[in-house]
Amino acid sequence: MRRADRLFQIVQFLRGRRLTTAAFLAGRLGVSLRTVYRDVRDLSLSGVPVEGEAGVGYRLRAGFDIPPLMFTLNEIEALAVGARMVEAWGGPVLADSARTAIEKIVAALPADRRVAVEKTRLYAPGFHVDGRAMRQLESVREAIGSRRVLRLDYRDSGGKASERDVWPLALYYWGRTWTIGAWCERRTDFRNFRVDRIAGLEMLERRYPDEAGKRLADFIRAMEAR
Repeated sequence: MRRADRLFQIVQFLRGRRLTTAAFLAGRLGVSLRTVYRDVRDLSLSGVPVEGEAGVGYRLRAGFDIPPLMFTLNEIEALAVGARMVEAWGGPVLADSARTAIEKIVAALPADRRVAVEKTRLYAPGFHVDGRAMRQLESVREAIGSRRVLRLDYRDSGGKASERDVWPLALYYWGRTWTIGAWCERRTDFRNFRVDRIAGLEMLERRYPDEAGKRLADFIRAMEAR
């Protein structure tokens, strides 16, 4: 990476975070801490209002801005295909948001970059997606955000039915299916539930607590251990 590009990247990291450590910058940019310290010093000397110090972290002074970003062609294709994937598989609310987001990005691009978005041949077909499961996905997202307990009428891989009250912690997408990572009150353990196997779903008024041992980080550790 050219030094000019690296300095630009540092400014981008600083503008998007409240406090950024030199170690984080070094890791993302693939350079030494010494290089980061030198680059930050040179940015300050050139007039970029970087606040902070080595060993603590850096940030940009409030109110500072730089000209709009210029995306590379690869970045444009990544944004386009990402938006198309969300539009196809992210449920109706996220689908609308993906469309409007990419429209805003395209509107801000130069003419040649707008053409690149239109010509990209990366697609995410949605004709095979289970519409009912996608509608349920919205309720799951809402429950995760509000920490509400979900009551599931669930079917396992053999079609056997069970009712579960779960604490939804996260949603995971596996290519054609979404799963809910959750704490199951019935099993008193972490479980994964496929959204397309949920026959019925009710979001209860009851909210689940932020309880040690039953958080998302605990769920991830439990899945890794299995």
